[in-house]
Amino acid sequence: MGTGVSFRQQLLRRKPVDAFRTDATSAPEGSALRRTMGTFQLTMIGIGGTIGTGIFFTLNATVPKAGPAVILSFVLGAVTAALTALCYAELASAVPVSGSSYSYAYATLGELAAVAVGWCLLLEYAVSAGVIAVTWGQYLNELTERLFGAQMPAAISAPPGAGGFINLPAVILVGLCCLLLVRGARESALVNTVMVLVKLGILVLFLVVGATGFNSDNLQPFAPMGVAGVGAAAATIFYSFVGLDTVSTAGEEVRNPRRTLPLAIMFALLVITAVYVLVALVGVGAQPWTEFEGQQAGLSAILEKVTTAGWPGPVFSAGVVVSVVSVILIILYGQTRILYSMGRDGIIPPAFCRIDPRRGTPVTGTLLVGGFVALIAAVVPLEQLANLTSMGALVAFAVVSIGVIILRRREPNLERGFTVPGYPVVPLLSIGCCAYLVHELPVDTYLLFGGWLVLALVVYVLYGRHHSRLGA
Repeated sequence: MGTGVSFRQQLLRRKPVDAFRTDATSAPEGSALRRTMGTFQLTMIGIGGTIGTGIFFTLNATVPKAGPAVILSFVLGAVTAALTALCYAELASAVPVSGSSYSYAYATLGELAAVAVGWCLLLEYAVSAGVIAVTWGQYLNELTERLFGAQMPAAISAPPGAGGFINLPAVILVGLCCLLLVRGARESALVNTVMVLVKLGILVLFLVVGATGFNSDNLQPFAPMGVAGVGAAAATIFYSFVGLDTVSTAGEEVRNPRRTLPLAIMFALLVITAVYVLVALVGVGAQPWTEFEGQQAGLSAILEKVTTAGWPGPVFSAGVVVSVVSVILIILYGQTRILYSMGRDGIIPPAFCRIDPRRGTPVTGTLLVGGFVALIAAVVPLEQLANLTSMGALVAFAVVSIGVIILRRREPNLERGFTVPGYPVVPLLSIGCCAYLVHELPVDTYLLFGGWLVLALVVYVLYGRHHSRLGA
């Protein structure tokens, strides 16, 4: 740490954009991430990290709130996500490095804000990965029950508090995803692409078969709960769009990142929005909206009614299993790249940014992250922590939008591969939408989130501020 630097100066010091670019381009061979991905693979990462289990079951929770007008709720959710995605696209093209909103906050708001955002992202990724890994075991049990009439014992397939001792399937899933990530980004992107195509194929199957049972009478009355119902459902649906930010964690592993990053973000958002809106339209058209509440198995139950056959259940259970694998893979990938950036900046120990020269991946960081997530998924009941995922994501999203405004003012001539249209209205609307959704979260989430940020500050004061490369 440099002498004569006050604590306040340490908290507010910013990392210049040129320094980020230098880090990404001047690392010795064998100690840097490898640029192996193109626009298509990166788009698949965005889709794979966003379309998870939610779309298979979200209609059951949202249609009772909005009725057939849930279609508009999906559109509102997509608009909110698009506002943030546009801001991500601009910053990703201006600061094309790993680290996502952590790096953007470091370049615009300063070191303390970057640390807080980095920990928000760790909270979002780690907790969501743990929750999703736990649900994978449940879906796997459902699939084996449908196919073979048997399930794994609860003692080894559920965490404490949910009737078991250890969630072994979740541990195995996280371990396999970590091994794949250790092998390399190219291999991980290829496997993810295959799984995303399978996932999209399952949803297209629902659209084609479900459309045969479409009845326009099911769309009446269109908005039985009024505008308030549409808004309430949109607040729930928005979380189905969380995951797009994983695209921006790959800034140092894509070719021509200034062009590729914004294109992949936009393409992923378009595909996700089209799939969500069409699934909602077919779903409420094929079944009266009053029958959604309490319905189990989501989309497969609708198809079973339309076809009067039993095959949709196993098909969709298999689709959910594949869907969860791709989501876990991308979440772990994104988290390791954020930690890589934080380690390179000296904010956390350098073990997280150490690159294996043969594989070109942060092996040590990947194994540490995998071990932590596997531990969470194996033994921690996570129901009370689920809202923390949303809190961490929304805070990070808001910071990105703020960062666009600051960087436009501070460095108006900075080279950008993409600029937000409608500036400054779009970033301000994005901030407002995020603030509204944060306001909707329960009080206990605020308390847990505050405790998490206090822990982040303690780690920074004791370690980060003394080892920060900006202090050298």
